[in-house]
Amino acid sequence: MRRRNFISLSLVLVCMVSLCQAADSADPTGTWKWKVSINNQDREMSAKLKLDGDKLTGTVPGPDNTEIKITDATFKDGEVAFTVSRERDGQKFVVKYKGKLDGDTIKGKADVERNGTTMTRDWEPKREKK
Repeated sequence: MRRRNFISLSLVLVCMVSLCQAADSADPTGTWKWKVSINNQDREMSAKLKLDGDKLTGTVPGPDNTEIKITDATFKDGEVAFTVSRERDGQKFVVKYKGKLDGDTIKGKADVERNGTTMTRDWEPKREKK
């Protein structure tokens, strides 16, 4: 009976360690794509994210094949957050992205600040397969 209890306890511990390692192995590194409707036109957006230790960095495409660095990027407890600042026609606008990583999908919200007004929309990017 003692041996059976020991084996059962050992299996429970192994399962718990495996689950903890799986949760820690979540990684937002990759190219993420999503669609946004602007003035009744769908546009494909993307971001390249890289997690190095506990530091999240990345870029989004800019004009003329440039890349814009993301700022205020974090990844903690499976949640991705970052900010993108852009300027267009002399106007600056900031988009704050925040969402929960679930495999190859992030589900969350994007807050767009422009001319002192904030609009919130759903944000659901998918990781591009290699």
